[in-house]
Amino acid sequence: MLLTLIRKEMMHHILSVRFVALLVMCLLLVPLTLSTNYRNYRQNLVDYQEAVKLANIEETTVNLKLPLEPELEVSKLILKPTPLSVFANGLTDTLPSYLGMTRNGITQGAPGLVSSLSNLLGHLDFLFVVGTVFSLLALLFTFDAVAGEREAGTLRITLANSLPRDLFLWSKLIGGYVVFVVPFLTSLLFGLLILVWQGFPLGEPEIFPRVLGLTLISLLYIGVFFAIGTVISTYLDNSKTALIVAFTVWVFAVLITPRVGFLAAKLVAPTRTSQSVYMEKTAMRDDFNAVVDKEMWKFVNESPPDEDGARIVSGEKIYEHVKPLEEEYRSKFQDYADKLDRDYKRETERQEQLGETLSRITPTSSFIYLATNLTQTGKGTRSTYFQTGDRYYDMLHTDIFSKIIDHVTTRVFTSEDTVKITQPPPLETITLGETLRQSMIDVLLLCFFAVVLTTVAFLKFFRSDI
Repeated sequence: MLLTLIRKEMMHHILSVRFVALLVMCLLLVPLTLSTNYRNYRQNLVDYQEAVKLANIEETTVNLKLPLEPELEVSKLILKPTPLSVFANGLTDTLPSYLGMTRNGITQGAPGLVSSLSNLLGHLDFLFVVGTVFSLLALLFTFDAVAGEREAGTLRITLANSLPRDLFLWSKLIGGYVVFVVPFLTSLLFGLLILVWQGFPLGEPEIFPRVLGLTLISLLYIGVFFAIGTVISTYLDNSKTALIVAFTVWVFAVLITPRVGFLAAKLVAPTRTSQSVYMEKTAMRDDFNAVVDKEMWKFVNESPPDEDGARIVSGEKIYEHVKPLEEEYRSKFQDYADKLDRDYKRETERQEQLGETLSRITPTSSFIYLATNLTQTGKGTRSTYFQTGDRYYDMLHTDIFSKIIDHVTTRVFTSEDTVKITQPPPLETITLGETLRQSMIDVLLLCFFAVVLTTVAFLKFFRSDI
């Protein structure tokens, strides 16, 4: 009986206008976005390779006897694009294209996002298609599953026979879901074939399992919105009212609530900008340099004059006099800079964690976090990028920055000469197992939404007076 009801429901959807809309969306959007974004990825890869070549032909050594400006970038850690960005662009366009290593700290290169009118309209990728377009289509498939039949009077006739209510509702859910996911999976398979034809490394061990995982969570996410539509349909008697409510829920769940969480976090836990922290370090270095200069000239002026009345002091004596002050300055500056970095990192992490938690009240946020982590364009990759930059800066600070003497009169007496610049370490890739461990909360939340909403729909339908 259940199979008969499912086939009936499938035929009902296949013969409807909404199925035509779904078919057009699948055949056009999915392959087109994958193909276009892969071409963009190849161009970004070429830009990355050119940037690496340019960095390799620049200075590879530092002469400690020559001036080294605090703002000079002695080396760069360049962000390499990931091929999985064709599915979800994520943070790719907002991350700095490189991390520059200077004496004052780490500077950030311009983000990959270029200035273009197209940026005003947003980015179109597989994540956007599933998270925004298909979630709306899923609601359109289910908003009148029960309300439409109740309004037409067919629900009373159907249930007047010996048909259990649970079988009726399961047929609505399963039939509509199967009709929905078959075109979706077909279009995705077609898009993957186009990617492979263009050269996408789908068969690599780190690529295929992530694409498979992305497909599975997309199906789960679509199932959540099928459950939402079913809940709305069981609570309302009029299909037009159900459509308005479904669209309103979609607007809040997909477009508004994920953004409101981070807006609230900025109000509750404000933080400084990275540029303000960098400028504060620069100001403190300038203040310390002014103190050292003042002490140096004071020492020169207090030195006894020679026979002609001139005060000539050798650079070696000046160096010996200001050396303790210079060392004290280095220690104070480093302690202050470390404190600034710790405070800034703690503030930003607290604000981001709060915004992330608040935004998870909607399944769309969990889907986005999970999808971007799987495609290596999310929070995990960003954290690895900046942590690698911090480790690289510590290496350069030990080898070079801590040995630089700021004053020309004392610099010539250092025993060091030329130091080779350590090349940036490779950016580590988070394994799939670690990615799933970090994203387990989002997987559980999507499952929670699907189970709870389906349960609510069944409970309401069982208690409804037909």
